[in-house]
Formats: sequence, C-alpha cells, structure tokens
Amino acid sequence: MRTLAVLFDFDGTLTKPGTLDFAFIRQALGCPHGQPVLEFINSLPSEKQRTEAKSILDRFEMEAASRSQPNEGAEDLLDYIKFRKLKLGIISRNSAAAIYRALANFTRIGAAGFDVIISRDDASLPKPSPEAVLLAARRMGVTAESILMVGDFVYDVEAGRWAGARTVFLTNEGSPPPCTQLPDYIVGRLPEIRKIIELTAPLAAGKLPNPILGQFLAQLEIAGESLLIAPGIGEDIAAVPIANEEILVLKSDPVTLATDAIGHYAVVVNVNDVATSGATPRWLLTTLLFPVGTAAEEILHVMRDLQALCRQNDLFLCGGHTEITDAVTRPIVVAQVAGTVQRERLIDKRNMREGDHILLTKGVAIEGTCILAREFPQKLRELGMTSGEIEKCRGFLTNPGISIRKEAEIAASSGKVTAMHDVTEGGLSTALEELSIAGRHRIRVFADRIPILDETAKIGRLLGIRPLGLIGSGSLLICCAAGASDSLIQSIRMAGIEATWIGEILEEGTGIEAVNDAREKVPWLSFEVDEVARLFESSK
Repeated sequence: MRTLAVLFDFDGTLTKPGTLDFAFIRQALGCPHGQPVLEFINSLPSEKQRTEAKSILDRFEMEAASRSQPNEGAEDLLDYIKFRKLKLGIISRNSAAAIYRALANFTRIGAAGFDVIISRDDASLPKPSPEAVLLAARRMGVTAESILMVGDFVYDVEAGRWAGARTVFLTNEGSPPPCTQLPDYIVGRLPEIRKIIELTAPLAAGKLPNPILGQFLAQLEIAGESLLIAPGIGEDIAAVPIANEEILVLKSDPVTLATDAIGHYAVVVNVNDVATSGATPRWLLTTLLFPVGTAAEEILHVMRDLQALCRQNDLFLCGGHTEITDAVTRPIVVAQVAGTVQRERLIDKRNMREGDHILLTKGVAIEGTCILAREFPQKLRELGMTSGEIEKCRGFLTNPGISIRKEAEIAASSGKVTAMHDVTEGGLSTALEELSIAGRHRIRVFADRIPILDETAKIGRLLGIRPLGLIGSGSLLICCAAGASDSLIQSIRMAGIEATWIGEILEEGTGIEAVNDAREKVPWLSFEVDEVARLFESSK
C-alpha cells in the first residue's frame, strides 16, 4: 500500500481542462460522437487515411498545447512529490511533441523533471489499456502496485486499476462519470492529492508527523475525569488521578538514534518529561531490544547503566522486558517513567496565558551535538574538528547535560510557571510548535536571542546541520508570568544553569511568529524530520 511513484494523465489533469475541443476535433475528423478519437483513427481502412487523420489531430494538439497552462496547484503538487523523493511520471494519449510543448508553459518544472513521460508514441495500446502504466512502472523501477495513478477521465482509472495501481479521479470540481472500475480516491482539485500522498508515501525516520498524529488524536475517545492531561500534540505525559489529591504522571519514550550511552539517554529523556509536569519521577520500566548476535556483556552493560542512572535520579527500576530479535538492527531501549504530584502543583500547558514570557535553558541542540560527536567522530576530524573539540561535545551528555530536571524543579517551585516543555526530537523549532499547539496560543520568538553553543554551531557548519531542527534534550522551555521572568532566570542561573528570555505568548490560536531584536518579522524554519535523522538517512 506504499506509494513510491505518482503517474499523471496530462491534458486536463496537469494542465487546465478545456484547451482541447474534442467535439470540434471529431467533426474535423468525421469521428462519430462517443467514439474515442485514437480508436477511430486506427479503425480507418487505409494507411493514407490514418496518416492524414493523425496529422489533423497533431495540428489541433500542438495548437492547444501552445495555449495550455498548468492546472491549479499543479506545480506546487509536483514540487511536493519531488520533495518526498517519489518517482514522477506522465502517461497520456497525446503525442510526445504536444506534451513537451505544453510543459514549456510550466514555470518550475520541465520535461527533465519527470522520471518518465509516455505518450501514444510509446505505447502500442493507449489507455484504457494498462500497457502504458506497466511500461512506466518498468522504466521507473517500481511495481505497478506502488503507483498512484491520477487522471480526469474514466480511461485513466481503468488503465490504472487494470495494471494494479491505486487510482485518483480528478473531477476539476465537476461530477465524476460512471467508471467500469471504481477509483480508490475522488478529489475535486489537485492540491487535495497531497493528503493522499502524506498517508500513503513512505515516511522518513523520526517521529510521526504532527498532522498525521493529529488525525488520530482527533478521533480518540477520552474517558472523562480518568485523565487530567490527555494525549495531544505537544503533550508528552499523561496525568491520572489516583487517590485524594495525588496525581500519577506517566511517560514512555524510546531511544533509537543513539547507540553509545543508550541507557543514559533512555532514563534522562523520560525523567525530563515527567519533571516538566511538576511531578517527582519515581519508577522506571524498560523494554530492551537487541539485534541477533549481540553479546551478553553488551546487554548487561546497558542494564548496569540503567541501574546507575536510576540511583542518580532516585528511581526504582521495577520491571520490563529484554529480547534479542531480528526486528531491529541496533539496540533500542523503550523506557516508561512514572511519578507523582499533588493536584494543585500539576503544570498543565493549557494554563499558559497571553503575555507570558518564554525562557530557554542552556542552549539549543545539546543532545544532538553529543550524538553527532559520538556517532561521527572520524568524519568530524576529517572535516577539521579537533579531537579536543569532539571530546568536549561527547561530554555534553553530562556537561552541560541532557537533563532538565534541576531547572524544572526550580521553575515548578516558584509557583509562577504556566507551562514547561523540554526540547527533544525536531529541535527548538518543533518544540515551540508543539508548545503552541498544546497551549492553544500563538508564540512570538526572538530569533536573535536564541543561544547556540559554539561547538553546536561548528558541527552544524561542518555537517550541513541546522541547529534549530536538531534534537535538543537538555534545553527546557518555561512559560511564566512576565513579571516573574527576571527572578526565575536569576534563580536558575544561581544553580549554575544558563537561562534566556527568548519569546512571549500571544493571543489564542497556534503558530510561530519569529522576529529580530528590532521586532521585524524574520523567516522561521519548520522541520519535517529531525536533522540527526536526516543525517543518518543520508549516510546510508
């Protein structure tokens, strides 16, 4: 069911409909109403008649091609398909010359942007025969079943279904005619196809994208008072009332990106989320998955690391599961941390208010900097980073550290905090978007104030990584009353942790507005996948 390639009909699909006047063409050819033009031409008794008819058709098509324009949203959709790294093709009953001429009227993509273009000149049997779809599949190196066939006519649907592809019928805001083969999807406009691709194309490594997760969460049934903080985008914990005024806070998260010090990451990132709720982390359960062939000593090393981290964080390692399986190619630790907090001290992101200040502790991408230094030391040396610099970045695990528990406890004890959110996968950019969604308020961020450590900036330059989209455990976002921000920053700094005022809460809604120190709007990047995941993928 995965979409690896998208095939488009051309005239009336990628181009605006109505350019070709088929009634006029039939009249010029003497083709009976209702009979397909190509089939009529091929049925003519003599070669001379067929040649003359094809010449007339070619002339009409070329004239129409010179006037054709991209359909609404066509070029944006094609850009998105290329961005998703899917194969892209055209199959048409038009001549190749007419297709190439019409593509000259596109502004952002030409014939070279398509992996395959198949016209009536290439396929001996045009649509509705599946021949052209199967030919396109072979040329693109994909199966027909992995193709999404898009067209505005019944022949497009029939060709696609008979080849085994999934099909999209584009109505161009009209009514679809009856088909002998029903399409898998019906859309009125091309831009709607993006949603189909989002659901069926292979996902990149990283968290499930928020728009897709949001579709599921919107349908999730929540059992009333049994949950004080329910599942939601930007909500990293669940809060459950258990007895009197005591609340149980639950968190589960896997560690998949780091192979070195994986136990440390697993404990700390889960403790971090529990701490952002104002709760005290108390219990840990883990599921440990190791590739086939792993030595027992390697597994025991992770277990000992987990136990040591539990002691440091006053946690009880109270159970879990360990398995060696061919389902993974590197170690994975899935941890769950539970903690407790009194109801009146529970910090709920929905309590943020317009005018609140947003503080950020330490600097962005501490975790990502550490991971990159641990996973790519040789590459960084080759690019000019010194061994001392690499070792310092490896040490970011504990200094400045990926734990935010201390500053979270200081913030929670102030009584002035309305929301907290730790920066994890997707970096500060994604964390602010999640905070905005969970808190139901827009956010203004002062882009020039965002602290980026020198080592992080250097690794970013060397590896082509953007720090704002780099996984960032170790940095905590704190929303507090405007009048309390200075004293809270001072309290955190007295504990030896840097803190910076980087933004403010705006009116109700969602979204990020970035400004410079002069409060002029500046671009703000959004990241589909974390920069570490992108680097791992490109390094394969």
